[in-house]
Amino acid sequence: MNHELVIVLDFGGQYNQLIARRVREADVYCEVLPYDVSIEEIKAKNPKGIIFTGGPSVVYEEKAPLVEKELLSTGIPILGICYGSQMMGFVLGGEVAKATHREYGKTDLNVNTNNPLFEGVEEDTSCWMSHTYFISNPPEGFEVIAKTETCPVAAMADVDKKLYAVQFHPEVMHTPYGKQMISNFLYNICKCKGDWVMEDFAKESIERLREKIGDKQVLCALSGGVDSSVAAVLIHKAVGKQLTCIFVDHGLLRKDEGDEVEQVFKEEFDMNLIRVNCEDQFLDKLAGKDDPEEKRKIIGEEFIRVFEAEAKKIGTVDYLVQGTIYPDVIESGTKDAAVIKSHHNVGGLPEHVDFKEIIEPLRDLFKDEVRNVGRAVGIPEFLVSRQPFPGPGLAIRVIGDITKDKLDTLREADFIFREEVKKAGISDGLGQYFAVLTNLRSVGVMGDERTYNYTVALRSVDTSDFMTADWSRIDHEILARISNRIVNEVDNVNRIVYDITSKPPATIEWE
Repeated sequence: MNHELVIVLDFGGQYNQLIARRVREADVYCEVLPYDVSIEEIKAKNPKGIIFTGGPSVVYEEKAPLVEKELLSTGIPILGICYGSQMMGFVLGGEVAKATHREYGKTDLNVNTNNPLFEGVEEDTSCWMSHTYFISNPPEGFEVIAKTETCPVAAMADVDKKLYAVQFHPEVMHTPYGKQMISNFLYNICKCKGDWVMEDFAKESIERLREKIGDKQVLCALSGGVDSSVAAVLIHKAVGKQLTCIFVDHGLLRKDEGDEVEQVFKEEFDMNLIRVNCEDQFLDKLAGKDDPEEKRKIIGEEFIRVFEAEAKKIGTVDYLVQGTIYPDVIESGTKDAAVIKSHHNVGGLPEHVDFKEIIEPLRDLFKDEVRNVGRAVGIPEFLVSRQPFPGPGLAIRVIGDITKDKLDTLREADFIFREEVKKAGISDGLGQYFAVLTNLRSVGVMGDERTYNYTVALRSVDTSDFMTADWSRIDHEILARISNRIVNEVDNVNRIVYDITSKPPATIEWE
């Protein structure tokens, strides 16, 4: 696709994806590339601008990641963030020193509002700092355009060369005018027009898929999640009945989800959908297993085996569709970047399915963009905005060993939680919320009789990036209604607890 491009060069920062998302949210397409990509490759992509991410390195270290000085004189507008700003200053002859007063967290910031980077920003605002080193002396030609009480060069710019650097993190929600600053870089400095629109992406993708696939056959593993659902609909709109979707219902879905998936794709979209009901098969494999990693491996392996068995019945297909999205690609590791986690969508392919090529129509998109594409192609809102759901399903929300009774108990409790949140009108304001069936049993009293039943934990977090999350302050009256309904309507539960732990130190999921 021929869109304006901004390149995000990754120096190992934890916010590389978030920076890219902020650029995309401003309607500008961007790609995350390793910091040592060649200047020739960068020029060949003809970017409107470049952003250097932060990172854990120190510019003086022997193997510190640095760019070639030539990149800074190409005339391409560049914004350095945190380590990226220090690295820019260092490469151009400025001085970087260890701070006597390190800054971590929210910090008061004074900016030069006459600079195009800070247009529309209040002169006295705040920002999110996270650094031990700082630019102590800017390179020749740079002017200081922002400062804090202990950081004399919180931002600097060489306006003529279109080089800008900020010591703080404009991409995080804790910098109030951060989005405005990024938008200013894109539109005031890079002169972008903003041509990255999901409705256009959907139309272009369907045309390209139709041209690529022609009259060939396509196979898709449909999980019912947002990614695979949107990928399947794009392919279906391109080639219709040439697509066959295999929906493996392993019995680990939320209440009614299997039926909803079948109804939407088989009836509303008239797809070739094969639903494989194999709950007993999965539960037999999971019997007695209580380690979460072992559960994951069993489910992943069994899913592939079921998919392969069904695919063999169809015979040879030309293309296999996968719902790979951009974070899968980034997190699976690029060159010197650490591998955060390996994704089944990147490399873990079924070995015995006879296909010629993989199609990944969402490979360039972030999750929020995938949802918007789903809306653009007519997928119902309840499916597009569905709460995030782990690959292993409820297996890792049942703590300890798994049985059908436990799964059914959790399904009912989780359904009530989600239903009451929706009734209260607060669902849009929460990042992620779900129930967990703990393996803790406790004494209770119901109808003047002693009970000894399970404890259900409710978990809700507020987050914009899922890298960090704070527990949701849900009104006590809402929690009371949820608790009352669960203990009265769900068998084998006599106690409800609410998880008030943030990430870090906890993770969002319990297992």
